[in-house]
Amino acid sequence: MFRCTRPLLNVVKTTTGLTGLKVHPNPLPDLAAAYEKTLAVLNNIPATSVYRQGAEALALRKLDIIKAANGDIAAVEKQLNEGQIEESLLIATDELSLASKMVEWKAWEPLEEKPEPGQWEY
Repeated sequence: MFRCTRPLLNVVKTTTGLTGLKVHPNPLPDLAAAYEKTLAVLNNIPATSVYRQGAEALALRKLDIIKAANGDIAAVEKQLNEGQIEESLLIATDELSLASKMVEWKAWEPLEEKPEPGQWEY
């Protein structure tokens, strides 16, 4: 009799199909780490900052999705709804980079110069 020694469901992903975006061998731990690092950086921004509140809520929600999936990449991709897991990892690293820049820029502080009257009226 013919016996299959390798399950068909155990297929290895070889490409993302997106130019410049390589397949990540183990994306979930790195994705969770990126969100945890983002949360650590956000702790340097005052809790009253709107950016911190939004970014923190989003990172916590995504981290919960990753932890609830128990290693199921397809479930994480579906719940995050950001495309492939590699794209989600790219988005998470970009958010980490932005959070670091927001700390550097101190965007929560008042403007150094008063804006001209009507500058932000539409």
